Amino acid sequence: MSKKTIASNRKAKFEYFLLEHYEAGLVLKGSEIKSIRARQVSIAEAYIQIEGNQAWLIESHIAPYDPASRENHDPKRKRKLLLNKREIKQIWEDIKQKGLTVVPTEVYLKDGKAKIDIAVAKGKKLYDKRREIAQRDFQRDLEREGNRR
Repeated sequence: MSKKTIASNRKAKFEYFLLEHYEAGLVLKGSEIKSIRARQVSIAEAYIQIEGNQAWLIESHIAPYDPASRENHDPKRKRKLLLNKREIKQIWEDIKQKGLTVVPTEVYLKDGKAKIDIAVAKGKKLYDKRREIAQRDFQRDLEREGNRR
């Protein structure tokens, strides 16, 4: 059960409080999985959309795989996420009732299969972000002082 991280959305951890995580499979074409294995994927601008009983990954970029030539995929196409109905229903209820959102946090390979970690998240206010930056700077200063001695 080895997990190899391919891409992560560092911005999501700064912009949101990540509340609940789900592991989802991705429905991919052959050239897409080859590009993912070559680490040519970005989920920085991506988001998750729920339509009916299905979840979709929107605006993720998987670079075209050059050797695939004419059989290549559209880099920004909509990709279906593989989740249980129960999980999709739970995510949908969180979005509607609590005013939360769903963001992709990490793409990784697990036992040779591409998986994506998605999180139900609550947006941070500006003062939350400032507090986090101040805390990080304070920790960095403490570490520097410790290294000088």
